[in-house]
Amino acid sequence: MGEVLAMSEKERVRLVELAGVSRGEQSLAAASRRLGLSYRQAKRLWRQYRAVGDGGLVHASRGRPSNRRKSAELRRRSMELYQERLEGFGPTLAAEKLSEWGFSVNHETLRRWLVSAGLWQSRPHRARHRRWRPRKERFGEMIQLDGSHHDWFERRDGRRECLLSMVDDATGVRLSLLCEEETTAGAMELVRRWIERHGIPRSLYVDRKNVYITDRAPTIEEELAGELPLTAFGKACHRLGIELIAASSPQAKGRVERSHAVYQDRLVKEIRLQGWSTLEQVNEQLASFDEELNRRFAVAPTQAEDAHGRLAPGLDLSAVLVWEETRCVRNDWTLSYQNRWLQIVGPKRSLPAAKAQVTVQRRLDGSVHLFYRGRELSFEELPQRPTRAAKAAVSPPGPRPAPRPAADHPWRRSWSPRAAARSRSVGAAAAVAYGS
Repeated sequence: MGEVLAMSEKERVRLVELAGVSRGEQSLAAASRRLGLSYRQAKRLWRQYRAVGDGGLVHASRGRPSNRRKSAELRRRSMELYQERLEGFGPTLAAEKLSEWGFSVNHETLRRWLVSAGLWQSRPHRARHRRWRPRKERFGEMIQLDGSHHDWFERRDGRRECLLSMVDDATGVRLSLLCEEETTAGAMELVRRWIERHGIPRSLYVDRKNVYITDRAPTIEEELAGELPLTAFGKACHRLGIELIAASSPQAKGRVERSHAVYQDRLVKEIRLQGWSTLEQVNEQLASFDEELNRRFAVAPTQAEDAHGRLAPGLDLSAVLVWEETRCVRNDWTLSYQNRWLQIVGPKRSLPAAKAQVTVQRRLDGSVHLFYRGRELSFEELPQRPTRAAKAAVSPPGPRPAPRPAADHPWRRSWSPRAAARSRSVGAAAAVAYGS
């Protein structure tokens, strides 16, 4: 029984063509064209085939260790570190961490090591079923904004903080902020940081959460002004000229949704490695974490023009990203706001009229400001609700004496038919005299 020779598909094709040359069925030049090789390379293969036979076409390194093979010590130490500190890390992220610690290994090499050791299992890719949408052409033309609720600190007690993320549709540049919940304050703070860093975006692509979009009926004032009902976040975006686009499904803003998966993998493991335990610690490092992701994954826009707008000179961003409500001024120049009583002070000529409507503005730092016809008012907070001064106590009146008729009162006179007739005749004569 002959020896079995293991050959690759490419080597078997070369064997067939060179065997035809050996039998005189074709020339070496024709064989080189069919194999896609130069004539010089074909001559080299033909020389090896004639000298060694079929084995001359097999790669000489077959069965030998690669010259670029990683050492057994590096493999052993890498696997130990993975089991000690990187358990659950994907091969790509684990290879990055090992490189930071001085153990340089390619992520595909590490993947093969982990699979062979039973420490990693490849995840199947789900089939795409959504229609692909091309990216926007300019940086800042549309920003996707969304929140991701997750157990970021791995407490296992059911607590789930929310990571708010903004991802540019054209480039993939991102910015994030970790909050307790997905609130208006958190969204405003993240937008403020984006504007300070890049400028005012043209539009925000958001979901239909009541932080961004409201389905309430318009008020009478909004109907008279021809305005649509907006949330506090929507009003702030309207003042900045930012268009809010409501997505119909999570897949519609898939760029930020896929970004959540990156953070849930990489950020959670970074928090574990660094030992962070508070929101403040994470947010202090999120900027550098985002910059590293931008450096690795962001792409260049189709058009180099930046679509971000610039803040108008003198515009205070803290006075735009606010909550605004109207309140009625009482006769004593006080008003109530969130169970607080505010006393408007200042020169009397600058005070608003009683029953006037003033705008109460609450900012991100918690401060409250009052405005009347575009002019800011001075005020003081009262410790309690103002009350009217109590009137002096008045003792109740005593019992009234029973009325007593006068001595000449008709009630005291005796009655007789003659006296009554005389009284009627006197009355009639008086009436005649009055009529004349």
